[in-house]
Amino acid sequence: MTADDSFDRLDDDDYPAYTMGRAAEILGTTQGFLRAIGEARLITPLRSAGGHRRYSRYQLRIAARARELVDQGTPIEAACRIVILEDQLEEAQQLNAAYRRETGTADPTTEA
Repeated sequence: MTADDSFDRLDDDDYPAYTMGRAAEILGTTQGFLRAIGEARLITPLRSAGGHRRYSRYQLRIAARARELVDQGTPIEAACRIVILEDQLEEAQQLNAAYRRETGTADPTTEA
């Protein structure tokens, strides 16, 4: 891999560019919080060759949403479940929109 390849990967939302310490710092939380949402299976960080957790920008966005819910008083397990359901809903809506574009079907939410 060349240096140019490495820089290109930094634009990839799924590239595990952040260490646990840096991820916690970015989110303004503790490493324990990241471990807890990992144990709740909200996110599964990749592991470096040395076994250290590495997080992507996408995972940090998911973790930030969970932290927002926890900060509002939602138990961590419930917050993780809510975030998972929100993510699944967004994905289903994107698939539905793509299907409607392909088939020329109208969006039922915009019909009167």
